[in-house]
Amino acid sequence: MTSVLVTGGAGFLGSHLCERLLAAGHRVLCLDNLSTGSRANIERLHGDFEFIEHDLINPIRLDAEKVYHLACPASPVHYQSNPVRTVKTNVLGTMNMLGLARRTGARILLASTSEVYGDPKVSPQSEDYLGNVNQLGPRACYDEGKRIAETLMMEYHREHGVDVRIARIFNTYGPRMAPDDGRVVSNFILAALRGEPLRLYGGGRQSRSFCYVDDLIGGLVSLMEYRGELRHQPFNLGNPHEISIRELAETILRLTGSSSPIVDGPAQPDDPGRRCPDITRARAELGFAPGTALEAGLQRTIDYFRACA
Repeated sequence: MTSVLVTGGAGFLGSHLCERLLAAGHRVLCLDNLSTGSRANIERLHGDFEFIEHDLINPIRLDAEKVYHLACPASPVHYQSNPVRTVKTNVLGTMNMLGLARRTGARILLASTSEVYGDPKVSPQSEDYLGNVNQLGPRACYDEGKRIAETLMMEYHREHGVDVRIARIFNTYGPRMAPDDGRVVSNFILAALRGEPLRLYGGGRQSRSFCYVDDLIGGLVSLMEYRGELRHQPFNLGNPHEISIRELAETILRLTGSSSPIVDGPAQPDDPGRRCPDITRARAELGFAPGTALEAGLQRTIDYFRACA
């Protein structure tokens, strides 16, 4: 049995990860300030599980053998609502967890993001692409915050020998998404179920690649356990199947049987035109191969939101 700390463990991804780790027989310590996470996400978790309400901006002394560092608002609505706190979470929170890893000898995995690529000029994006990020834009608190977090991971590895892992997570969806987080999948599903318009910003020509949560969690666990020579390098984790936002809206309308209209809205600042992962590295080194078809995953997500209504 391994003692595992999951920061942001009451959130969408974190709660699924805690559940997977418990099922594998680990002792799980879940840390969350509940700013975007929810006690409801973890109320079903029992056994060797402990929840601590804490904001990682402030130091905390804990012991763990492995650390999954997921804590940070991950949707524009949430991370832009308090951008300075978002930067602090990425910088101070990451430093605090790296300090823990250095002190205890723990292996630490950072949940980074495809947002480090900004509005990419190449597609699909591979890990060696350095990105096209506007450090002065409204998304920079998250984009640049995660880039700094990656820098901290590598410097703690180089200077202090900390065993680090970096996962660049692409768009993920599934049950337990927060209904108010502003992500396109939850926005569209809720609008369709309510009979409200599905709003496309900039005409819906942008493309995204959506990975079902169970597949993504499998990738995180595989990366944490990976011992190959690339273990300290970043890994893209996502589904390379690319779809336009307009196609996504039409698919959700069909799956829900909704007659909601699709309406156009203004383009959003710094909204990436394309977002698609090159997962060659993850496939070769981790055996990572997302297996959930988009429509199957969307149907499970629709069923979840219907049950919550």
